Amino acid sequence: MIDFQNGLFVKLGPADPKPIAGELAPILIDDEHVHLSFKGMRDSVVFTNKRLIVINVQGFSGKKRDYSSLPYSKIQAWSIETAGRFDLDAELELWFSGLGKVRLDFKGHVDIRTIGKLIGEYVL
Repeated sequence: MIDFQNGLFVKLGPADPKPIAGELAPILIDDEHVHLSFKGMRDSVVFTNKRLIVINVQGFSGKKRDYSSLPYSKIQAWSIETAGRFDLDAELELWFSGLGKVRLDFKGHVDIRTIGKLIGEYVL
């Protein structure tokens, strides 16, 4: 599983969900579809209608990948922090039962409120 405390896994930017949906097709369950996709330097985070999937690209060639599945049903609480005038990054913190806190940092023009609403729709 990915180490969410690792400083290298930060600053996610928006990504086109279509290519990643094709990559994830073999592990998505029936009636599961990709809503949002974000990419870091090599790793990606995908929000589906069932879970959060984190793709950790490993190795020199990047062909080896770790897929971590974090179901919305295990979220106990979450927090969003919008970008400000001087701090241009938005943040999402999720508390998962049995896993603890997961923090994701988003760069650029990411509408963190939309992500918070998406999570609320599936958790509440």
